[in-house]
Formats: sequence, C-alpha cells, structure tokens
Amino acid sequence: MSKLVQTPETTHRIYFQDCDMLGHLNNSRYFDYFLNAREDHTTAHYSLNMGELAREQNAAWVITKHHISYLKPANQGTTVRILSQLIHFDNSNLVLEMQMRNEDGTRLLALLWSEMTFVTMPAGTRADHANDLMDLLEQLDVDGVSYDPDGFDERVKEVRQELKKQRRQAGVGE
Repeated sequence: MSKLVQTPETTHRIYFQDCDMLGHLNNSRYFDYFLNAREDHTTAHYSLNMGELAREQNAAWVITKHHISYLKPANQGTTVRILSQLIHFDNSNLVLEMQMRNEDGTRLLALLWSEMTFVTMPAGTRADHANDLMDLLEQLDVDGVSYDPDGFDERVKEVRQELKKQRRQAGVGE
C-alpha cells in the first residue's frame, strides 16, 4: 500500500466578496477557506466524502473548538496556499492544523487548529472511531508536530521560525 499524503496542499484565490473594506480576507471567511480546502484534501487524497461517511457510520465529526492566529493579511485577488494535516487523534477526537501561506508557501498568513469530536447522529453523543477509521488516522497523523492543547502560540512561533529559516537558506529577503 502506498503512503498517504499527510500534509496535502492546494491554492485558492481570495475573492472580493470575502474581503473587508481594506481588501483583506474577512476574519470569519478564513474558516470557510480552511474547511473547504480540507474537504478538497480529504476527497482528493483519501477518497473520503464526509457526507457519505456520516451516512455509512451514522456519525460525524463536529467542531468543538478553534484556535486561530491571523499573522499577515490575505489580500483580495491574491492566491494563497492552504495546507492541512492531522496533528492529534484518540478514540473519538482529532485535531487538524491548517496553514494559510502566501502563494509560494514561504510566509505564514494564518494558522488554525480545529478540534473535533466524533458523535453519533442524530443524538450527538460521543462515539468511538471504527477500527478502519483508527487505522486511517494512524497513517495520517503527522509525527513531526508535537501536539499540546495549550501549545498553540508556541506552534505558531515554531512554524514562522521554520519558514524564516527556509527563506534564509533559499536567499529570499525578509
């Protein structure tokens, strides 16, 4: 079996209708861009259709918490690169990290952690992931990111430093 892409990425154009009067992506619209990109990633890379999965298992993930850091504006008309990855999971929860970067991927514009719980439908009670889902999550979990529920700000700093180092090595100015 081939190794699954743990950190898929796609590019997206920032649309005028999603921006504020300054021409920056509206804060609330970041969530739409991130979650739509993740849906694209799961469909393209893991052949997972969230609606079908919910119907088959009578359960779905619900978002219980977001942590987001807005670092640099995503401007109207520009293209951004969105990366998503699973950084933590257990029997019924998972944490996704999503990064919005500039088009060439060298600058972090925003970072989001979405915490989710797997729940039964329609009752909404916590449910354990099925064994095959646990196997998939095990393959997708990114080893290089150490998840600490209170470590969001530290993670933002870590990613920014990593990208700064890559820019320096590539000879790209600040």
